[in-house]
Amino acid sequence: MVEAVIFDWAGTTVDYGCFAPVQAFIETFKAAGVEPTMEETREPMGMLKIDHIRTMLKMNRIAAEWERVHGAAPCEDDVHALYEPYEQRLLSILHNFAEPKPHVLDAVAQLRAADVRIGSTTGYNDKMMAIVVPAAREAGYEPDFIITPDAVGGHGRPYPYMMFRNMEALGVTDARRVAKVGDTVSDIREGKNAGCISIGVIEGSSEMAMTHDEFEALGADEQADARERVDSVFRAAGADAVIDTFAELPALLRQL
Repeated sequence: MVEAVIFDWAGTTVDYGCFAPVQAFIETFKAAGVEPTMEETREPMGMLKIDHIRTMLKMNRIAAEWERVHGAAPCEDDVHALYEPYEQRLLSILHNFAEPKPHVLDAVAQLRAADVRIGSTTGYNDKMMAIVVPAAREAGYEPDFIITPDAVGGHGRPYPYMMFRNMEALGVTDARRVAKVGDTVSDIREGKNAGCISIGVIEGSSEMAMTHDEFEALGADEQADARERVDSVFRAAGADAVIDTFAELPALLRQL
């Protein structure tokens, strides 16, 4: 029944734990005199990156700290002043964060063998993807269609427009036969807003916020608790299904 699967990138198919954008956000805010927490930094994950900065600056604690440090409440000029150094930091490290996550290559091969088309959406812009895509390709992963918010007037997640462009390019006529797979609340909402099946992936997600080694070092009960916590977040956002890893995806899609 599923004709196409649209994947997110960082935290979903590559960059276990989604650390490249998080690292750049934290370093950029710290350089401006305001240190965000990991939770504050990850809350807007999945958005277009400039929208992510806007959202962080509107958070009560960050806005209050910004006003204390800079003598005025954050404004749109501050968004742009932060974005330029953020983008430069991210561009300088992205090539190190394009390794496919466990089970991704095998799952994609199984889907293609079943004539399922592979698309993608992202919170990265064209310049960022110009680094990520070739690095992922060298490691064996390349979707049939790739788009960024730059191609839809900057209207990234949770707007559904990148999903619609995927459906157009992949030749799908029924949104109900499209699955969106992602690792953030923004991904889940993007899929739901497009009328598609929305699936959250737990391990290696931004929502879980752990490296592979950190997760593997947990005891069985701690791993189960971490999975349950992320599962509840995705389902509260409207996810139609949640998987632990990509190893579960082909079988799940056959059941839909």
